[in-house]
Amino acid sequence: MEFLIPILLGLGLFAAIFGIRYLQNKENMLMIQNGMDPGIRRPKGKSYINLTWGLLLMGAGIGLFLAYLLDNTVLNFDHPNRDEDANVAIYFALIAIFGGLGLLISHIIEKKESKEENKT
Repeated sequence: MEFLIPILLGLGLFAAIFGIRYLQNKENMLMIQNGMDPGIRRPKGKSYINLTWGLLLMGAGIGLFLAYLLDNTVLNFDHPNRDEDANVAIYFALIAIFGGLGLLISHIIEKKESKEENKT
């Protein structure tokens, strides 16, 4: 039974992506039939997607590295009641915190750039 999990996950992911693209294409065709421009929904101006992804991944990497350092130095003590799950929680928490911090920095940079564009 366990071998079905990756197969079903792959099929589910394919179906989701295919369904989204199919519905977007159908919506675009209906807009064209009604005389509307399907490109009107696209955002105008600069795209900051590379900045956003770059800062998100940098933040996640810093969080992962910091969690590794904490796990192997500060929290590396031999105790009979040591909870291994607490160390795993530190990894996820720091990745989320620093990833969110990267997204916040990206938002601040985008906001600053859009204000500068509006002034000129």
